[in-house]
Amino acid sequence: MAPTQRDSIIDRFQQHRRIRPAAPAYFEKIGSAWVPTTWEAYTAQVRTAAKAMIALGVAPGQIVCMLGFNRPEWAIGQLAAMMIGGVGAGIYTTNSPSEVKYILGHSEAPLIILENESQWHKVQEVRADLPHLRWAVMMRGTTVDDPMVLTWEAFLARGAAIDEAALDARMAAIEMEHLASLIYTSGTTGPPKAVMLSHHNLASTAYHGQALFKLTPNDVLLSYLPLSHIAEQMFTIHTAATVGFAIYYAESMTQLPDNLREVQPTIFFGVPGVWERFRNRVGERLGEAHGARRRIADWAQTVGRRVVEGRNHGQEPSGALAVQYRLADRLVFSKIKPLLGFSRTRVAVSGAAAINKDILEFFSGLDVTIYEVYGQSEGCGPTTFNRPGATIFGATGQAWPGSEVKLGPDGEILLRGPNVFMGYYKDPAATAETLIDGWLHSGDLGRFDEQGFLTIVGRKKDIIITSGGKNIAPRNIEAALKNVSLVGEAVLVGEGRKYLCALLTLDPDAALRFAEAHGIAGEDLHTHPLVIEAIQAEIDENVNTQFARVEQVRKFTLLSKPFTVEGGEMTPSLKLKRKAICDMHLDEIEEMYEAE
Repeated sequence: MAPTQRDSIIDRFQQHRRIRPAAPAYFEKIGSAWVPTTWEAYTAQVRTAAKAMIALGVAPGQIVCMLGFNRPEWAIGQLAAMMIGGVGAGIYTTNSPSEVKYILGHSEAPLIILENESQWHKVQEVRADLPHLRWAVMMRGTTVDDPMVLTWEAFLARGAAIDEAALDARMAAIEMEHLASLIYTSGTTGPPKAVMLSHHNLASTAYHGQALFKLTPNDVLLSYLPLSHIAEQMFTIHTAATVGFAIYYAESMTQLPDNLREVQPTIFFGVPGVWERFRNRVGERLGEAHGARRRIADWAQTVGRRVVEGRNHGQEPSGALAVQYRLADRLVFSKIKPLLGFSRTRVAVSGAAAINKDILEFFSGLDVTIYEVYGQSEGCGPTTFNRPGATIFGATGQAWPGSEVKLGPDGEILLRGPNVFMGYYKDPAATAETLIDGWLHSGDLGRFDEQGFLTIVGRKKDIIITSGGKNIAPRNIEAALKNVSLVGEAVLVGEGRKYLCALLTLDPDAALRFAEAHGIAGEDLHTHPLVIEAIQAEIDENVNTQFARVEQVRKFTLLSKPFTVEGGEMTPSLKLKRKAICDMHLDEIEEMYEAE
């Protein structure tokens, strides 16, 4: 059903207890086995947690924070908070104590649910500055000796003091336009803003996602990206509650490849960095093939790309191509996809940042279609989405169902619809700047083709204005630089300068292969002449030839270390912090312009 006054995520969630009580709602890896929890048990867990929150004094409209890797307790906390008329808010596991303090202070949360002792230490360090925080609940397996802290079992036991009627009364008072979730943006500049999403926002987006990809209770998702991010939260919690499919909780990021092979999910969401790592691993394996095996692999990839290209336009293979596809599947696809964990995957998605078109085309050669999505937390996740039968690699798809997307006079992408947020929590000024007459002003620049497919040009605030007055969007130039075989990340610089330069990092795997191939050992690769020459040659041949002279990269500096979240160069959702990176490397930037 489309969302109505009585069709919230919580309403849908509880329906599965009646419809499919014995079906698995989620799986956890315990020992060597994936152990299921039924919808009957899952619903009971959420209701018990909700009653425990009432017992601990959490009032309607108050915020409950979660800080931990993807686990059932995270989803239980979010749903329980929503169930009592409260609000769920996630904190990234990589956040520092000061960042944790900011979110807990800004939200005035009385309760936080924590994964382990190391996350508790962050709270413990700043608790004196958090007068509103009364309770810390540890997820299963951790005990902390502190009056503020409850074990998971002790927390649930508090729910016994509250009867079911009191919980039902809380739920009955929920309106679809009430606040349900806060998404704290990962903040490329300044402190994070808190995006307010209503019950209607979440219900509408999940409903259209179910319809767009024809999701069913037989689908399976592996949950591993931060639940603090709207995309993972939408898939793992809100869409799962809407559809009734089962969630497998990954053990950790390092165990992701093994978990993927074990689960073989039908739905998989990845950020570009995840897809790039998969591509590199498979590319290495394919590169090891020789002779007839190599020729078969190359042929199969050509067939796969042709089939996927047709499917992207709504055409199934027929005739000779259908015969070739069946043979390619038997010889290649059916062997490679299970090794990755994609033997059953029918909905593969990339989002949160731009993905290189070459990666999409590479996977199409393995009979895996990756649907790129563009959006932001303020739009509940999706603004435009590629979809089965309507996909163009390199574009971010057509408008999300039920919404309107248009360009402003300066090319800014504007969104209106039921997925558009309520505003920023405690920040009316920022809300007024971003939400104008019901239209979400994204801050991104784009262009549409004649079929309504959106291509992202860049961000308004990232536009570089050279000393000659030329406006340059760095996005496409940086994407071309990242195509250079040795390059990991690229940041274009040139504001107020005569020409463009770039800060580059090495791709660790590619650098290692290069070093082995050229007999380089025990040296700093980022300063090695052979590495510099190889990168310069590719920039001259494959990057600068794509762009007008004013857009060409005249110089670059290869940095000694990759960009990381811990180093402060990336957000927890792996977006580059441009200003921070440039501030850290002012000397290197000035050196490139010394002879200007």
